[in-house]
Amino acid sequence: MSSDKTILSQFQLENGSLLGGPVEIPLTVNIRQLNSVANGLVQAQQTSTDSSDIIPYSFYVDDIEIKESLEKYFEEQTNQQAFEKTLNITCVPKARFQVIPVERCTATIEGHLEAITALQFSPNGKLLASGSGDTTVRFWDLNTQTPFDEYGKAHRHWILCLNWAPNGKIVASSCKQGLIGLWVGATGKQYGTKLLSGHRQWINSLSWQPLHLNGSCRLLASGSKDATIKIWDTHLFKAVLTLSSHTASVTCIKWGGQNLLYSASQDRTIKVWRTTDGILCRTLDGHAHWVNTLALSTDYVLRTGAYEPSKESSNVDLDNLDDVALQTMALERYEKVYSIFDTNGGERLVSGSDDFTLYLWKPETDKKPLARMTGHQQLINDVKFSPDTRLLASASFDKSIKLWSSRTGAFLSTLRGHVQAVYQIAWSADSRLLVSGSADSTLKVWNIEKRCILFDLPGHADEIYAVDYSPDGQKVASGGKDKSLKLWRR
Repeated sequence: MSSDKTILSQFQLENGSLLGGPVEIPLTVNIRQLNSVANGLVQAQQTSTDSSDIIPYSFYVDDIEIKESLEKYFEEQTNQQAFEKTLNITCVPKARFQVIPVERCTATIEGHLEAITALQFSPNGKLLASGSGDTTVRFWDLNTQTPFDEYGKAHRHWILCLNWAPNGKIVASSCKQGLIGLWVGATGKQYGTKLLSGHRQWINSLSWQPLHLNGSCRLLASGSKDATIKIWDTHLFKAVLTLSSHTASVTCIKWGGQNLLYSASQDRTIKVWRTTDGILCRTLDGHAHWVNTLALSTDYVLRTGAYEPSKESSNVDLDNLDDVALQTMALERYEKVYSIFDTNGGERLVSGSDDFTLYLWKPETDKKPLARMTGHQQLINDVKFSPDTRLLASASFDKSIKLWSSRTGAFLSTLRGHVQAVYQIAWSADSRLLVSGSADSTLKVWNIEKRCILFDLPGHADEIYAVDYSPDGQKVASGGKDKSLKLWRR
C-alpha cells in the first residue's frame, strides 16, 4: 500500500453531525494528527473558540477503532472498498480525566451479621451505603473506613436493594416484606418515622425521579414481585400512582430522563410508562423468557446528577447549592448525553434475559428492537452501559462478560477469567475499566481497550453479590456471602 496515498474523509460526531466537508488526508496520518484535524474542524464550527480547549478523541470507522494510523487500520481490514468512497470517521470525545485502576484491598469492614445483598456509593462517591440479610442498612465513612454509629434498623426482613437519590441526600431501601425505608445519607438516621407500605410481596427494584426533572428528587418508583409498580411521594410518605399491567414479577425498573419509566418482568415483556399520569405507552416484546435486567444509556449521568468527576478540581460544593442550582447543573449534563446517539436526542435501553439474549431498544418511540444480541450460553444477570455510552457490558452465569457496541448491538469481545457465574459488573467513570464480581469469590478489573484482565482481586471468602465503582473513580466496594464489606483502591 503506497505510503503517500490519500483518502477522502468525512469527519462526524457520534450523533451524525458533520464536521465541515470531506477532506483529503494521507493514509499515514496518526492519532495525534487526527486529533489535530478534528479539533480544528470543531473550532471552525464554534462561534466563540478557545484554542486552549483541546478535546482528546477516539476515532472509529464502522464501529472499529483506529488505534494507530489509517494505514494500520486498512491493513487489518479485509474489505478495501472504503478506498472507492468517502471514508466516514466518527469522532468520540474521551474522558478528560483518567481513572487509576484499583489493585489492592485497603479495608475489610465488619459490621453486618449476614450476607451483604446490596451496596451503592453516593452520587459524588464520598459515602457508601450497604444492605444485608441482617435486615439493616449501614452507612460507611470512607475516610476512616468505619461504619456510622447510626444505621437503618427499621426493616424486619432481608434488604434486597437500595438506591441513593441523585441529589445525594436520601437513600431508599427495600426488603423482602415489601416495605421501603428512607434514610438520611449524611447521618444514617431514618428519614421520617415510618416505612412505605403498599406492596403485597417483596420489592426487586427501586428508581428515583431524575434530578434534572425535580430538584428535590421527591418521587421514588418501586417494582415488586406482586407484578405492580408504585410511584411514591417521599415527602408525603404515600403512593401517588400504581402501575398494573404486568402479569408476573417486576424484576427491574429504570426512571428515564424524559419522565418515562421502563419496567422489566418475568412475564417476558418490557413496558414503557408515562410517570405523570401512569399511562402505559407501549409494550416491548421479544424475549422468550424472564427479563432480568435493564440498563439505560443515560444511567451514569442520571445517577450522578449534578456531580461531574472531570470537574472535581473546581471544588464546587454541591452540598451548599439549592435545589434549583442542582437541577440546572444536572439538566446541562443530561442534555449532552441525551443527544449522543441522534441530533434529535434519544435514550437507548438494553434488556438481558433468562433466554441468554440481550435486546437493544429505542424505547421512547419504537416497539421493535434495534438489535438482538446473542452469544451468552447461560442467563444474563447484569448489563451496563459505559458512562460515555459507547459500549455495553453484559455479565452471565456462563462465567463470561461480553462487550457490545451500544450503537448497533454488534458483538465486540468476550472477557474470560471467572470460573463461576458473574453476578455484577461496574464501569469506571472514564469508561476505560470494568470491575466484575463473581460466585468464585473474586473481583476482576478489566482493561477495556486491550480487552484483557488487569488485576485479579481475591480476598472474599465466598460469593460476591454486590459491587460498585465510585462515581469519582477512586475506589471499588464489594460485599457478599462472607458478610464483610471490602474497599479497594489503587
